[in-house]
Amino acid sequence: MRWLLWIIGLAAAATALTLLGGLNEGYVLVALPGQRIELSLNLAVILLLLGFISAYALLRLLFTAIDLPARVAALRARRKAEGAQHALLEALRDFFAGRFARAEKGAVRAVELGAAPDVGAVIAAHAAHGLRDRPRRDAHLERLEQGDAAQAPIRAVARARMLIDDQRPEEALAALAMLPVKHTAALRLELRARQRLKQWELAPALIDQLEKRGVFSADQADAERRHAWLQMIRRQAGDSAALAALWKRVPERHRRDAIIAAAAATVFQALGESAQARGIIEAALDAEWDAALVQLYGEQPGDDALRRIEQAERWLKTRREDAALLLTLGRLCAHQQLWGKAQSYLEASIAIEATYTAHLELARLHEGLERGDEARRHYRESLELAAAQLQRASGGRRRRTV
Repeated sequence: MRWLLWIIGLAAAATALTLLGGLNEGYVLVALPGQRIELSLNLAVILLLLGFISAYALLRLLFTAIDLPARVAALRARRKAEGAQHALLEALRDFFAGRFARAEKGAVRAVELGAAPDVGAVIAAHAAHGLRDRPRRDAHLERLEQGDAAQAPIRAVARARMLIDDQRPEEALAALAMLPVKHTAALRLELRARQRLKQWELAPALIDQLEKRGVFSADQADAERRHAWLQMIRRQAGDSAALAALWKRVPERHRRDAIIAAAAATVFQALGESAQARGIIEAALDAEWDAALVQLYGEQPGDDALRRIEQAERWLKTRREDAALLLTLGRLCAHQQLWGKAQSYLEASIAIEATYTAHLELARLHEGLERGDEARRHYRESLELAAAQLQRASGGRRRRTV
């Protein structure tokens, strides 16, 4: 449709010019020495137009010929850049597909063709790292070190990640220290390095920053913090003063955590700090009831068993059907040789929930009172419950021995 409109337009323009030319009777007189040339005005206009067009075409041809080498060079450079980008893209595809050897070769070729040297070197280094070829990986990293300051973040993060994989966390931290500002990926790497070095006291602050940046959910961050505090508590297992100082630094909400409270109470109890252990467990149970923590409350009571019995009986007023609490009371009473109360509490615990632990405690109590038949019966029931629990945990599978 468009070509038809062009034909109609050109035909109309030609018709109009023909009509105007027929109406024009003027002429042009060209006087030269010894000659006079007379032309119609229409022919003179046509000749002028043709001369202008010819001169314009010749000039364009001349300028094109002069500019041709530069255009050829630009075309070659563009094709080379396109080839470099294609090679870099193929190297990335091979790397993410796990074809590390091809990815390394492709990245090196891309850099030779003119691709970004920092990106190519990082891809090649990671590919060599995936192939466990440390000399080639380090060679690629050395080339990366020769870049300008703008490449510092990519150098630091790449080197730190690989050093952590190589179990060299100190060097990884040194690489990350070169960063003026640590972004999210750098903070994650620093946390991994601190954990490898067991620098647990520095972990909570890093976890807080990563939680704010959305790397960890609230549950994940709490789990990471719990692990860090547990490690710090266990590290102080031989020093009661250092453990007490550390416990004061633990945030209040983590002191109420059942797992952390259990670990701290166990260590304090082992150090002979029975009152401190009791206080930790009581505070945690007041914040949130936990059956495992209740049972720990009755283990190794030390010289404050009576106070623990009093506290446990106060809890029992509102938790009469709690089997773990009744078991704890039975243990504490047995420790104080309150045989009647111990037996009643243990039997009440078994009536609510029969466990091999409760049967074992009751068997020991009867054995201490020289009631052999009762002791053997409860020992047998304890063993049966333990075997059933083990079978459920293993799915009924047996390990064959030869």
